Amino acid sequence: MGRGDLTNEEWARLKPHLPKAGQRVGRWASHRRIINGILHRNRTGMPWRDLPARFGKWKTVYERHRRWSADGTWDRLFAAVLADADAQGSIDWSMVSVDSTTCRAHQHAAGARKRPPQIGKRRAPRQHRPDEGLGRSRGGLTCKIHLAGEGGRRPLALLITPGQWGDAPQFIPVMERIRVGRLGGGRPRTRPDHLGGDKAYSSRRNRRYLRRRQIKHTIPEPKNQRANRKRRGSKGGRPAGFDKTIYKRRNEVERTILALKNSRAVATRFDKRAYVFHGTVTLASIRLWLWLRS
Repeated sequence: MGRGDLTNEEWARLKPHLPKAGQRVGRWASHRRIINGILHRNRTGMPWRDLPARFGKWKTVYERHRRWSADGTWDRLFAAVLADADAQGSIDWSMVSVDSTTCRAHQHAAGARKRPPQIGKRRAPRQHRPDEGLGRSRGGLTCKIHLAGEGGRRPLALLITPGQWGDAPQFIPVMERIRVGRLGGGRPRTRPDHLGGDKAYSSRRNRRYLRRRQIKHTIPEPKNQRANRKRRGSKGGRPAGFDKTIYKRRNEVERTILALKNSRAVATRFDKRAYVFHGTVTLASIRLWLWLRS
């Protein structure tokens, strides 16, 4: 077993949720070796063609990662890992925080074909974006990862957008992606006990959304919003509650981002397609859950 490969315990947790052998003979052979190859590339950020020979043909490793990113296999594995963790009480629902991070796009990430990608019988890949999640910001060509992290410093949901997109408009889409299934049946859990975010997420729309879902939250109010509320008098509404002690826990989501960016293929985007990069970040999230539970 090489450095960064799946341990026997981690493999035992993943194996039941992997795709079974299909109609094509040998199509899904050597799952463990292929996943180890994808993890190696995630960790090092090396080009696919430079993968060590012990993982097999680089084309096989890349194609499986691309296909599983397109058909939602990585998303289903992530959901299965979360459901397993919730059943064991490993998810800290007491505080969930939302934040974003910008990833510099390598020059190889640019230049994707304008024609939309297809899989199977002319189906668009899951998580496909016409803009490929790339945009111009002060840092040049960038991509942004919006995520919600639980109190144990592990991701619960993520969203890929161009780098110049703001945080507040993506708050609700990220919250809607928090959906942890229950192994014993019943509705998935979607509401944390408390939610935290920085002042970038302070907006009437977001606060109304949280109040409607009865989610307690700690989000600071920027000076301009506070001044505007006071200027409107009674029509401006009541001031937003803020607890400095609870707000200190917002560092947990920042540490989650740092843990994700230990994977060099996440810290710097090399993938041309947004759905492939989404699979890369999702696999890094799965690895983080498995590693912290080992």
